[in-house]
Amino acid sequence: MSKARVPWKAVLGGSVGNLVEWYDWFVYSSFAVYFAASFFPEGDDTAKLLNTAAIFAVGFFMRPLGGWLLGRYADRKGRKAALTLTVTLMSASALLIAIAPTYETVGYFGALVLVVARLLQGVSVGGEYAASATYLTEATPRGRRGLASSFQYVSMTAGQLVGLGLQIVLQNTMSKDALDSYGWRIPFVVGALGAAVVFYLRRNLLETEAYDEEEREVRTESRGTLRELLAHRKEALLVIALTMGGTVAYYTYTTYLTKYLSNTAGLPKETATLVSFCALFVFMCLQPAAGALSDRIGRRPLLITFGIGSMLGTVPLMTALAGVSGFGGAFVLSLTGLLIITGYTSINAVVKAELFPTNVRALGVALPYAIANALFGGTAEYVALWFKNAGVESGFYWYVSGCAAVSLVVYLTMRETRDAALSRAEQGAAETVPARV
Repeated sequence: MSKARVPWKAVLGGSVGNLVEWYDWFVYSSFAVYFAASFFPEGDDTAKLLNTAAIFAVGFFMRPLGGWLLGRYADRKGRKAALTLTVTLMSASALLIAIAPTYETVGYFGALVLVVARLLQGVSVGGEYAASATYLTEATPRGRRGLASSFQYVSMTAGQLVGLGLQIVLQNTMSKDALDSYGWRIPFVVGALGAAVVFYLRRNLLETEAYDEEEREVRTESRGTLRELLAHRKEALLVIALTMGGTVAYYTYTTYLTKYLSNTAGLPKETATLVSFCALFVFMCLQPAAGALSDRIGRRPLLITFGIGSMLGTVPLMTALAGVSGFGGAFVLSLTGLLIITGYTSINAVVKAELFPTNVRALGVALPYAIANALFGGTAEYVALWFKNAGVESGFYWYVSGCAAVSLVVYLTMRETRDAALSRAEQGAAETVPARV
């Protein structure tokens, strides 16, 4: 294994934007119950929440567009430029929500501001993942890329935890009337300020060696185009297929878990929230260890372990979770599910980046991943609720297992990517050093 040091400044700058992205994503969903009434006329509370949820969904559908636009931008203008642009969009979207006028003041114009903010946020999230994955992979020496790229999910999970923590603090220090009136704006102000800090960090990042080489030697017109991506359509389809099972499982054990423990298992909402918080914290700490392990034994063993575990373990785990009666059992079972998906989350970013050449790497990661996320990850909760409303909630467990089975076939047949050379300097080194087996 390479003894090269991990460039921690680059890791911090490349991954911390995910924290802000996922913080913003979380607080919109969790604080909707407080601000829904501010943007729609008096009437049915459920209708207000549905309207707010529809605006939330707009952000998901914008992610493929963001993946295409910002992935192309990253391949043409540089990884650093794309990372700076995504965080600018983040800050703008959070600030727009924080200052959006209410229905009482300007009618539906406030809801329009909310829509624009979610459009910007969707574009930003669609590009952030790929720009970050590409930068972390290219900026880190071979032999340490798994460890470095694992911090993408460390920061993503940290964003959820920060948002959840702030929600708990505000709920315990402010009255519901105050939260309904103005308190819901506080998380978005915090998000805008956090994005401004990330912007400063990213302005001081160095461009990656792999991209600098590409910029010197390859014409801009041939970089980051759909035509170039279609020349690597096998790898693009591979990204969609290997993401399918992972993203469904991830959303099942993270964003949907609290609702499942409350609505199905019957745990108090406070207990369900605490279970999610504690399980996610441990999950976050596991990512670097799994990423470092992949640098030693390869990416495929971890992916295959996830695929088998998710395919065989989802039905019994979800069935057991439905019958828990307290914190202890719910925590152990939830953590077991998160431990299984660590085989995917810790390394999925680096695997995707290692599949593509430099001239189309960011777009190759961004667009197929965003499509898979919109089709499978973004719909996981809706599919789960559909099965529940149909009276066959166990059908969702089998759906998650089926998605994992499809991805497992891919993991078993794909090539190992750990030793992929991402720059000409690495290619030169590979000619003199035998590949590991």
